[in-house]
Amino acid sequence: MLAYPSTISLSTRSLTCLADLIRHHRARIRSRWRRLDPGRQALLALAWLRNGDTYQRLAAGFGVGVGTVYRYLREAVDLLAAQAPTLAQAIERAALLVWVILDGTLVPIERVADQRPYYSGKHKRHGVNVQILAGPRGHLLWASPALPGSTHDLTAARTHALIDALAHANVIVWADKGYQGARGTVSTPFKGRNLPEPMREVNRAHARVRAKGERAVAILKTWKVLSRLRCDPARATTITRAIVALQHVEDPY
Repeated sequence: MLAYPSTISLSTRSLTCLADLIRHHRARIRSRWRRLDPGRQALLALAWLRNGDTYQRLAAGFGVGVGTVYRYLREAVDLLAAQAPTLAQAIERAALLVWVILDGTLVPIERVADQRPYYSGKHKRHGVNVQILAGPRGHLLWASPALPGSTHDLTAARTHALIDALAHANVIVWADKGYQGARGTVSTPFKGRNLPEPMREVNRAHARVRAKGERAVAILKTWKVLSRLRCDPARATTITRAIVALQHVEDPY
């Protein structure tokens, strides 16, 4: 078997943060000796989340079994997900900003037995719908629990009570045409063809504002594990929350 060195495009802050979480967790549960120390387990989890390495490659690289990789990853991801902001915390932060961006994205998944709810007609693939709140400079504030990919963005936002929460906090929200009819404090562009020039100018201005916030979706997709989730779709929420927690370490706001 050939081996080669690799890199993870993250700062040491993420490694230190996750290693500390693992160390405190082991002390709390009085864990006995393990094959990897907290730092190596943290590195294992970051390699999976950021680079999307498979269990087999990680097992070979870290000198442990595939079953050990699975257990260590699950533990680390659960610890990280618990650190992610709740919707209430995200709304509290959003209320301090000038405005926020609301957007939805599809995280691709492998086909499952009951695949119809997960097929997105818009994207022509199977996945889960995740709603994103981003700040004015594109920093990721919050990511929603995952819903089946066939869920419309507006339906997803209403399911998470996102529209009402933002309106109650009087937060100005910029969103795309998929959120038309949301009401509250959500602003969307005009729909239709052959719009008069004043409406088209409003749409252009709206697009310029939203473009700044779309950076958050691009940032989320830099975590390669989300390029195609090869696990139970029910784990998508926990994995996404873990990534949000790490992104806040990498890019504190």
